Amino acid sequence: MALSLIIFDCDGVLVDSEIVASEIESEKFAELGYEISPEEISQRFAGLTLVRIVEILGEEAGLRVPENFVADVEKESDIRLAKVAAIAGVHDMLDRLDLPRCICSNSMMFRLELMLRHVDLWNRFRPYIYPSREVGTKRGKPAPDVFLYACREFGVAPENAIVLEDSVHGVAAAAAAGCRVVGFTGGRHTHVGHADSLTDAGAETVIHRLSDFPAVVEAFSDWEKA
Repeated sequence: MALSLIIFDCDGVLVDSEIVASEIESEKFAELGYEISPEEISQRFAGLTLVRIVEILGEEAGLRVPENFVADVEKESDIRLAKVAAIAGVHDMLDRLDLPRCICSNSMMFRLELMLRHVDLWNRFRPYIYPSREVGTKRGKPAPDVFLYACREFGVAPENAIVLEDSVHGVAAAAAAGCRVVGFTGGRHTHVGHADSLTDAGAETVIHRLSDFPAVVEAFSDWEKA
């Protein structure tokens, strides 16, 4: 089954931003008297929006945040994420891929542009950058909608698209869309059991280095999904 499209998540796949976001959120929750480590945030909530994280913690722990909480966290995130590093090997990996490609992310477009320009990736993807909450149904991952939107934009059947994702929620969303899914554990937010959790969520294989991805793409073109 030949592949026709490569879809990348951004945070934790192209740029090493997941741990930065988790550190900021941990600090801001601590200011409210709620202690949760950056590692736990990354492990449990990577791939989710801050609004959804707040909702979950409200349901689980009765956490209530001030009206300006999300805006304050986003403001601090803009400052720190403007200096985020690229994931090692990202440019070389892209140089080795010939298929059409795009980004499907739960981050907003202004944040994606901020980070991607900083690491010289913006022009390697635009205009094919799809923030889940700004396109189509505007439903974020773990809903499959943004992946289905990208496939429609390219005129590609989901089973002919391969997705690289670092989060359980992102993998589950891509799998639900019917795409082939590869898990990635090369970001600084990776943790013990990360690869297993991605596999359990629907990843067909998991890689730790971006340099391994082109070979996986080639193999998947001839590898029938079980």
